[in-house]
Amino acid sequence: MFRYVKHDLHVERVPVSAIAQKTGTPVYIYSRKQVLSGYRSYRRAFSGIPHLICYALKANSNLSILALLAGEGSGADIVSGGELYRALKAGMNPSRIVFAGAGKTDNEIKSAIKKRILAIHAESEQELFLINSIAGRLKTVAPVSLRVNPDIDPQTHPYISTGLKKHKFGIPIERTLELFSLASSLPDIELHGLHMHLGSQIRAVEPFREALEKVLHMVDLLEARGIRIRHLDAGGGLGINYEQPDSGADPEALASVIKPLFRGRNLLLIIEPGRSIVASAGLLLTKILYTKENYGKHFVIVDAAMNDLIRPSLYNAYHSIVPVHENHRSVRTVDVVGPVCETGDFFARDRDLSECGPGELLAILHAGAYGFSMSSNYNSRVRPAEVLVAGNDFYVIRKREQYSDLIRGEL
Repeated sequence: MFRYVKHDLHVERVPVSAIAQKTGTPVYIYSRKQVLSGYRSYRRAFSGIPHLICYALKANSNLSILALLAGEGSGADIVSGGELYRALKAGMNPSRIVFAGAGKTDNEIKSAIKKRILAIHAESEQELFLINSIAGRLKTVAPVSLRVNPDIDPQTHPYISTGLKKHKFGIPIERTLELFSLASSLPDIELHGLHMHLGSQIRAVEPFREALEKVLHMVDLLEARGIRIRHLDAGGGLGINYEQPDSGADPEALASVIKPLFRGRNLLLIIEPGRSIVASAGLLLTKILYTKENYGKHFVIVDAAMNDLIRPSLYNAYHSIVPVHENHRSVRTVDVVGPVCETGDFFARDRDLSECGPGELLAILHAGAYGFSMSSNYNSRVRPAEVLVAGNDFYVIRKREQYSDLIRGEL
């Protein structure tokens, strides 16, 4: 959805420079068409078996994005009470919401039960007792699934890997039968299924197959004991290739290894895509403030910073960076950096970029996931606006913060 038209970068049919004139920079810009395309690719891929797509809010939780997906029938994968609040505000059906996370609070569990979501994914023995206690006080029964840790290496960045036995998430898969028996003895819990999640930015599909075979074996053992499993949540985490986004793993490839495992089973498959739906639908637009040279090293200093997009600083993640006005100037190897007082405030290091100068615009591509949702006010910087493009039109879906927002609630 991002292309040059007469040498000017467009999102759908809107020139990016026109958005900059309206909103200023930095600004996040999303393509409505690309978000819908990302969601629908999952729906097509998993047709033919009972399934539910629960979009992972942590990737991008703007209300307009959520409302767009809710209109397509998407459910939600949430990991906090705030995300539950957002999902419901955006019109998502609570019966299509699942709640994971290793550290849910009393109030979060209480709210999830009262809103009658599809399932709370319990991640420990203590959490099972707490859910049962809260449901008892509410005089109701809580729908619960157990998150198991299959001890599968997804071959991704260690910060976003969650499915190994050394990680905090879930219960050891070997304890599944034991904890199902425990949960079955608790009067105010109704067991619905099993949940797993290997991590994020997984580019190969083989780890999903390997993990699901282990979890489905546990399903068979449970059902042999007369315990019915209604759904199996395979988690999310399918990655994209940030350097060549069209060449990464895709929903069809994932479905090709998952669907054969579910055929013939009376079992609902839940999947939780996030990044692979919205990452390629967004860019971060920024303006060059200065260029400089220090001891032979060239820097392009822009008005966006690590507080706006932390992925490069946090994960050394790669994002393509292109000039908004396509040019054929000579190429120079530069660091693209922000104004925050940290050496780690960078978007690219030793990157070849067409020569450019102050006032020109750059687009940091594939920033629709874990961009704004991980932003902060570090250095007392206001967070950027967000814009949604639909064909020839664009809409501000989150206003740029003001200085007064920085001190709201402070005394």
